[in-house]
Order: sequence, then structure tokens, then C-alpha cells
Amino acid sequence: MAENTVNEEEKNVQGEETTKEQVEQPVAENETTQEENTEAPQEEVQEEVAEVDALKAEVQEQKDKYLRLYSEFDNFRRRTAKEKLDLVQNANEKLIGELLSVVDNFDRANDNFNEEMDAKSVHEGAVLISKNLKSILEKFGLTPIETEKGDAFDTDIHDAITEIPVPEEELKGKVFDVVGKGYKLNDKVIRFAKVVVGAK
Repeated sequence: MAENTVNEEEKNVQGEETTKEQVEQPVAENETTQEENTEAPQEEVQEEVAEVDALKAEVQEQKDKYLRLYSEFDNFRRRTAKEKLDLVQNANEKLIGELLSVVDNFDRANDNFNEEMDAKSVHEGAVLISKNLKSILEKFGLTPIETEKGDAFDTDIHDAITEIPVPEEELKGKVFDVVGKGYKLNDKVIRFAKVVVGAK
């Protein structure tokens, strides 16, 4: 009987130990899991912080690049506007320089003019100055629009100032008379030839 009591007590002690081990083991596992869980969020937070820092650096880099480009474009725009203004202001510099020789010729003619000069010499001087002027203008691309009586009326180069009835059938709807010569500058009409057209 005493032996049975001892055996039961041993079994109870063993049972208690087993229960303690079973209780302690899950507690230990829970502690390990909690530690892992604590480490995992910290790593995630560190990764997110690193990613945010990288994005901030990229945004700053793009901002700096934008500011540099904007500054360069602004400088380019100002420089181009200044060059355009200079070009407009000085576009005729070369032409004016060439025309000064014509002005000089007129001045010389006026200085040498007197009442004793005959009409022929005055006319010759005027013709020379006119040729000089025309040659300079031709050098800069100015060409006259050649229009004669009987030419077909062309609205691209002619400006009809009036229409008159004409007896000749072949002149109806065509140029009857040239009142003012037209001119082109580098193939662009800068003054239309003023003409009288025969009425149809």
C-alpha cells in the first residue's frame, strides 16, 4: 500500500514537471517570435527611411537640373532678343554705307552747278548718278519688274490703277500703259507695277 502511494506521488511530480516544461516552452517560443517580430518592423522602417531619402535626393537633383535648364533658357532668350534687336537696327548699315557714294555724287554736282552749264552736261551728270544708284541697289537684290504695253495683266506683279476703253481688240484686258515701275527684292515683290488696263 505504501509502495502504491509512493508511485502515485512520483507520477504526480513527473506530471507537474511535464506541465511546467509545456508551459515554459510556449512562453520561450512566444518570446522568440516577439523578438523576431520586433526586428522585422525595424528593418522595414529602415528600408522605408532609406527609400524616402533616396527619393528626396532624386527630387532635389531633378529640381537642380530644372533650375539650371530654366536659367540657361532664360539667358538664351535674352541673348537672342538682343541679337535680333541689333540685327534690325543695323540691317541697313551696309546698304546705307554704299548709298553714301550717291549722296557724295549729288553733293559734288550741286557744288559744281552754275547757271553757265548747258543742259547736256547736267543731264549727263544726272544719268551717271542714276546709274550709280541703280547698280548699288541691284547689288543688294533689287530688280525692276519689266512691264510693257500689251503684256498680260498679272495681279501678282501689277496694280491696276484704272481701266480705259481701248479700240484695239488685242489690248483689251491687257496692260495699256505703265504709270509706275514695280520692283522685286530677292524675288519678292516690294512694289507692284502701276498700270492702266484696257477695258474688256
